[in-house]
Amino acid sequence: MQLRRVDSMIIEKKRGFLKAMLDIVNPYAWIIAARNRAFDKGVLESRIYDIPTICIGNISVGGTGKTPHTEYLVKLLKDKYRTAILSRGYGRKSKGYVKAHEGTEMQSIGDEPFQIKNKFDNISVAVCEKRVTGMENLLHEEPELQVILLDDAYQHRYVKAGMNILLIDSNRPIWQDCILPFGRLRESISGIRRADIVIITKCNSISDKQQAWCEKYIKGIKEVPVFYSTMKYGETYPIFPKIAKKKRDGIAEGMHVLLVTGIAKPEPLRKEIERQGARVTLMQYGDHHNFTSQEFMDIAEKFRQIKDDNKTIITTEKDATRLVKDPSVPQVIKENIYALPIEVEILNDSKEMFNQKIEDYVAENSRNSRIP
Repeated sequence: MQLRRVDSMIIEKKRGFLKAMLDIVNPYAWIIAARNRAFDKGVLESRIYDIPTICIGNISVGGTGKTPHTEYLVKLLKDKYRTAILSRGYGRKSKGYVKAHEGTEMQSIGDEPFQIKNKFDNISVAVCEKRVTGMENLLHEEPELQVILLDDAYQHRYVKAGMNILLIDSNRPIWQDCILPFGRLRESISGIRRADIVIITKCNSISDKQQAWCEKYIKGIKEVPVFYSTMKYGETYPIFPKIAKKKRDGIAEGMHVLLVTGIAKPEPLRKEIERQGARVTLMQYGDHHNFTSQEFMDIAEKFRQIKDDNKTIITTEKDATRLVKDPSVPQVIKENIYALPIEVEILNDSKEMFNQKIEDYVAENSRNSRIP
C-alpha cells in the first residue's frame, strides 16, 4: 500500500527549544527518570516469568491504537497458542484481580478488555492494577497458558516482558512532544531503548521520505525493527440487532451520520466516514467516557434535530460496550445506532515479516507445546 503525503503534517520536525527546556525543569520528568534508572540498575525488581510475554504500549497518553494492535496479536496467536491478556482495566468499577468469564459485566473489567473478551471467547482476559499479582493469579489458575499479552504495560516495569512493542502515533510523534503535565508523554523518548519493535501507527498520510527519517531517528536511539500500520475500517453493524430499523451494511453516499465517540482521538474516524461520502455531526466525549442518562437524552435530541430521512448514529466498538446493556439508552438510539469496527493493517508488504517476528519469539520461548 503506497502512503499518501499530507504537506500540513511534518512528522520529521523535532520539538523546539521551549519544549526541551520544559522537560529539563519538569519535576515529574526527574521522578520518572529516577524510577527508570532504579529498574535498569536492579534497585527495583522486574519479575521475569517462564512464559512468553508481549507488552503492547506507548510513551504518550492515549490514542495510539493499543486495542486494535492487541486484537491483531490475538488473531495471530490464538489458534496456535493458549493465549491470555492481562490489562489494568482502565475505568472499571472493581479493584484488584478480576478474570473475565461468561456473564462478566463491562464495569468489572473495563471497556477495552470487555470488547476483546466478547470478540475472542477462546482466550483468557484478566485485569489487575498490580501486574505481578495479575501474572501470578493467571498462571496459578491456568498453568497451561502459553503466551500472555500485557496491554498498556510499557511503564509497568515490575513485570519484565520478553518482548516490548512500542506504538507511536504518526499524527503526534513523541519527538515533537514533552512530558506531562506540559505535554502528553508519560516518560522521555529515551524509553525507546526498552522497545524490541516500534510501530508507527495511523500511517495513512506519511511519505517514503518521512518513513526513512522516522527510522533513522528511532535507530539513532536503538537499533530496532520499525513497522508502519494503519487502521482498516470494517462494515457497520447494529448494536441492538433485534430492534434496529435497518440491517444496513456500510455507510451510504449522502447519509447524515451522528458520530458519538468516547475515545481519545475521533478525528481519523470522522475523516473515514466523510471519505465514504457521508456528512458528519460529531458528539465527542472524553476517552473511556461513561454516558449518563442525560447525555443519552442529549444524543437522542441531536439525532431528532437532523432534518434528513437518510440518517444514522455511528459509534466505536469500544463505546458500544458501554451502551449495549445500559437500560437508560432511549429507544430512538437503539433503533438507529451502529458500531464501526476497526482493524490494524501492517503496511509496506511487511505483514509477513512482522508476524514472523512475533511467532518466532513465542515459539522460541514457549515452555509448552502448541495447541493440538
